[in-house]
Amino acid sequence: MLERGTRFPTPFEVAFPKGLVQNGLVEPDYEYNPNKNAPRVQKRDEVTGLLQWKANVNDPAEKNAKRASFALLFTAAVQPVPETPELVPGTEMRLIELEGLTAEPRVMGQGEFKYLGYTFRAEGYRAAAGATKTTRSDKAA
Repeated sequence: MLERGTRFPTPFEVAFPKGLVQNGLVEPDYEYNPNKNAPRVQKRDEVTGLLQWKANVNDPAEKNAKRASFALLFTAAVQPVPETPELVPGTEMRLIELEGLTAEPRVMGQGEFKYLGYTFRAEGYRAAAGATKTTRSDKAA
């Protein structure tokens, strides 16, 4: 019997055959605290103990618009940095590929609109196929 929270290693190409588009920056995933004056505490992954980060992504292969965009979680000691350049400078939109991807099945939606979805976690980025890696000299130009 599988325990709740089981994560399955998943090849990036299988989960996202058309790749992923990241919208925005990777940010710390903070624990909820109703006290707005309390210091913010970054979440830690309960399995690895590493810090948890999040980024908004879009799956071009998903036909249902409501399911195409989701928050991707990263588990890493330091903030992950994308390997690929922005599609349009200044937009923070870029094609990405992931290393160490896992999928955790979970029930999503509510009421009669429940469906099986997944929480995706990654250890970091890898250079996207066919993309050129951004270097410091590229950014300075």
